[in-house]
Amino acid sequence: MRYAAIALFGLFLFSAHIVGQEAERADAVMLEFKGAIGPAISDFIQRNIEKASMDGAKAVILKMDTPGGLDSSMRDIIKAILSSPIPVITYVAPSGARAASAGTYILYASHVAVMAPATNVGAATPVPIGPGAMPGDEKEKKPTSEDDEAEKGKDAPASPQGAMQRKIINDAVAYIRSLADLRGRNADWAEKAVRSGESLTAEAALEQNVIDLMADDMESLLTQLDGRTVKVQSGERILDSEGWTVVTVEPDWRTKFLAVITNPNVAYLLMLLGVYGLLFELYNPGAMIPGLVGAISLLLALYAFQVLPVNYAGAALILLGIALMVTELVTPTFGAIGVAGVVAFIVGSIILFDTDVEGYQVSMPLVISVGLAAGVLFSATIMIALRQRRRPVVSGQEEMIGAMAEALENFDESGKVRAHSEIWSARTQQPVKTGQKLRIKNIHGLILEVEPMEEET
Repeated sequence: MRYAAIALFGLFLFSAHIVGQEAERADAVMLEFKGAIGPAISDFIQRNIEKASMDGAKAVILKMDTPGGLDSSMRDIIKAILSSPIPVITYVAPSGARAASAGTYILYASHVAVMAPATNVGAATPVPIGPGAMPGDEKEKKPTSEDDEAEKGKDAPASPQGAMQRKIINDAVAYIRSLADLRGRNADWAEKAVRSGESLTAEAALEQNVIDLMADDMESLLTQLDGRTVKVQSGERILDSEGWTVVTVEPDWRTKFLAVITNPNVAYLLMLLGVYGLLFELYNPGAMIPGLVGAISLLLALYAFQVLPVNYAGAALILLGIALMVTELVTPTFGAIGVAGVVAFIVGSIILFDTDVEGYQVSMPLVISVGLAAGVLFSATIMIALRQRRRPVVSGQEEMIGAMAEALENFDESGKVRAHSEIWSARTQQPVKTGQKLRIKNIHGLILEVEPMEEET
């Protein structure tokens, strides 16, 4: 046993030594990401840029293929790039990839912007958070100068929605132009990409000074980077990329976990699981497991909602819908409250995530499936209630009326009878004899009102 422990400890030290040597040999760290930019990708890039600089890497390469993403996540990534003590090289690859919307801003912020052939960049018009038209979609003609804009403002004051759209556009334009000026890239085209959603191929982007290089593969990229001067926070650096060892860093468990729980569909299901779990626990105190699962799920959903663009009116409608459906289950109203609950639930689910950003909306098939499941649940409850209503009463005072009793003595007005194997006081308007079969007409407190049963002939 002791020798086995020593062998395991030696294996651990050897593995750590190998990992340390690998880290030392990593001249550049490559972070590859695909899909929409969200909190998980933002956290992954920020942490690894900081770690690469601490480990002594000479550069970070972001290999990117994205349709865009959340504005907050994009800005966090750009802040990490701008504050990085080592160069950050953004490489839009492989062929067929794109750097759209938020990806365009990240490309402009990078110390070196590179694209592979058959890729594209642009379409950087910000997608609004909340209902309404897309920014920049106004049918009005865009002013050609500040004087025209002022003149137009006198003639036709802008609607609040139009004013908000212009604020979003102008803020985005100012942001991307500042990045372009910082890196010495084409600021005029960057503004067009924001205002009118223009896009460029890799070849056109190189010609118009939107990017710095075009590279077919990593080897070509490193060759072209060699000897290039870049400006970082600490000053200018000359890249000696010939012969660099590039190590690809894979997303760790934390990144994967964040990616899962910040997926809008998963966050939506976690919220439902949490609410229903807590409701089940309240209706069945002591069950424990539903309550624990519900509480954990709800906390995870709340964390996801914290970093996602949530429309709280949608969340309120979902909770209202659930409350109405639960009310239908507890006090059946034959559909009125249940139908209202399903409608509120579906509408709230549709508007829950208040953005049109690709990859950050609840799947409509999921919403419809959950809504149908809820509808089937309360419909089944209504059917059960109607069926129960048609059944004869089998307990209580109502069940006694019409039942049979047996006289235990002769009496003209009041006496003792046996009903349901119990002895009751009874009264009658007709004389009865011992052993005679009687029918219970009514109940007054603990006294039965009976009458003799007609004998069959």
